[in-house]
Amino acid sequence: MDKMERLSNTVKDLAVGGSAVAVGIATTKTLEGGPPSTDLNCFLPEARSAVVFALPLDQGAIEAFLKKEDMAAGNVDNRRTNTMASGIALEMAEYLNMKGYESVPITANAVYRKDVPGGAYAEIPPISHRYLAVRSGVGHFGISGNIIMDKYGAGTILASVLTQAELIPTDPLPREDNYCDECGLCRAACASGLMSGDEKTTVTLGGIEFSYAKRLSYSRCDFVCGGFSGLHKSGNWSTWSPARFPIPEKDEEFLPALLGAVEPFRNRIKPDFGCNIYHPLVPGNRLEFTCGHCQFICHPDKKVRQDRYKMLTTSGVAIQEADGYVKAVHPDEAREHLDKLDPETRALYE
Repeated sequence: MDKMERLSNTVKDLAVGGSAVAVGIATTKTLEGGPPSTDLNCFLPEARSAVVFALPLDQGAIEAFLKKEDMAAGNVDNRRTNTMASGIALEMAEYLNMKGYESVPITANAVYRKDVPGGAYAEIPPISHRYLAVRSGVGHFGISGNIIMDKYGAGTILASVLTQAELIPTDPLPREDNYCDECGLCRAACASGLMSGDEKTTVTLGGIEFSYAKRLSYSRCDFVCGGFSGLHKSGNWSTWSPARFPIPEKDEEFLPALLGAVEPFRNRIKPDFGCNIYHPLVPGNRLEFTCGHCQFICHPDKKVRQDRYKMLTTSGVAIQEADGYVKAVHPDEAREHLDKLDPETRALYE
C-alpha cells in the first residue's frame, strides 16, 4: 500500500469515526467537465482531491416534524448535524495540513460565493457537496436533486474538504442500484414548486452523466423553506411557517413576494429551541427550519414515502400563538385564529 492509499484510507476512517455513514473521494480528473461548483482549484489553488461525507439526520425527528408534532426536534437535530459535519470537515482539513498537504474545509451549509453576480444572495456554493457526493459514490441523485442513500433516503447532511493531496478517487454507485423511481412525492411535498415537472438538469463529471429535475428559481426555496410563507395552494396543509402570504406561480414573482414578506418575518416572534439556527442572509439572522419536505419525504421504502406524504398533507396548518409558540391546527381553526387577530398582528401572517 503506497503513501496516498494509506492517507486516503485514513481520512475516510477519520470521517467514519466522527459518525459519517458514507465517505467518498473525488479528484480534478473525476470532476472534469463539471460546472463551476466542481472546480476544486477555484477555492484552493493546486487542489487535487476532495473528500466528501454524509451524516444522518434523526429519522424519528423527521417524522415528528412532518406530522407537526415537534418542530423543535427537527430544528435541533438539523443544527447539530450540520455543526457536526462542519466540525469533521475542519478536523480533517487540519489533519491534512499537519501532514503537509494544504487543505480547506467546506462547511455543510450557509456559505456562498461572493465573486459572482448577486454576490452571496445568488446562493452559489463554493463547491457543490452534492456533485462531489454523486461522483464519488456517497449516494445517488434522487429526482429532487438531493443525494439519496439506501438506508437513510435523502435524510443526510454533507460536508467536504479540499486538499492538495493526490488522494485515491472512489467510484460512483451503480446506476441500477438507485432506488429513485421518480414517484414525484418530493415534488408534491414542495409548496414552492421548486422542481420542474418535465425538465431535467444533466451534468457530466469525469465522463459520466448525472441527472435530476431542473430546479427553478431558488427564491422559491428562500420564500417557503426560509419560513417567509408556507401555506400550500390547497389550503389544507402548510410548512411549519405560520405565515400564509400567497405563494406565486412564476419565478419572477418570487423575489418581490419575498421582499414584501421581510418585515413581517423580522417582526414575528422566533421560537427559541435552545439550539437556534443562524443564517447570514436571513433578515435578523435567526432562521427557523420550517420545511425541507423534499428531503424528509424521501425514503428507500416506497410505502414509507407514501406514509410520510400522508403525514404531511394531514398535519394541518401552522399558527403562532401570542407567546410565539407554533402549533398545527385544522385549516378552519387556523382561519378563525387569524380572523380574531388585530389588523397589525394579522399583517405579520397574511
